[in-house]
Amino acid sequence: MPLAPLQVSDMQVWGAARYGDPCRECGFDWSLSFDAAVELVAGMPTRYASLLSGRDASARHPDLGWTAGGYVCHVTDNLRIWAERLAGAGLGGPAEVPGYDENLLGRAREYNQVPITGALWSLRSAAQDWATAIALAAGEKVVLHHAGRGAQTVLDVARNNAHDAFHHGWDIGRSLAA
Repeated sequence: MPLAPLQVSDMQVWGAARYGDPCRECGFDWSLSFDAAVELVAGMPTRYASLLSGRDASARHPDLGWTAGGYVCHVTDNLRIWAERLAGAGLGGPAEVPGYDENLLGRAREYNQVPITGALWSLRSAAQDWATAIALAAGEKVVLHHAGRGAQTVLDVARNNAHDAFHHGWDIGRSLAA
């Protein structure tokens, strides 16, 4: 179901400025629409499951710290964290959000040790919850205030989260090919 369009004029350029437009590594196009970003995230559980089907999720590209399965865990946690932030603000909570250290979280959760079946199961749930939260936040016209990135509209969050999921799908592919 399409959601109400968001103001593109309010677009925050943090991701494009940091990674390039398109992304210098994975080719992600930062101009995608809100609905396209939501669809991309919604499709990641199927894409990742397809990439990993019959493959060794413990494969790791030599330039990367996490295994292919570890990246599934990271994307899952990233979607869950942003879903909580979006839902929190959309339900009347504060719009201020801190950054987080994904490497510390990965070590604490031991991403590379999580069975891929459990990781993919968790990703499906996280993507569904994220879609619900982003729809809620869009309806409430939430603008988050990130400690390191500044003001972020729901469109900005959708694009940033879509890039994270897309980019790490690329990392998974590189890991499996290494």
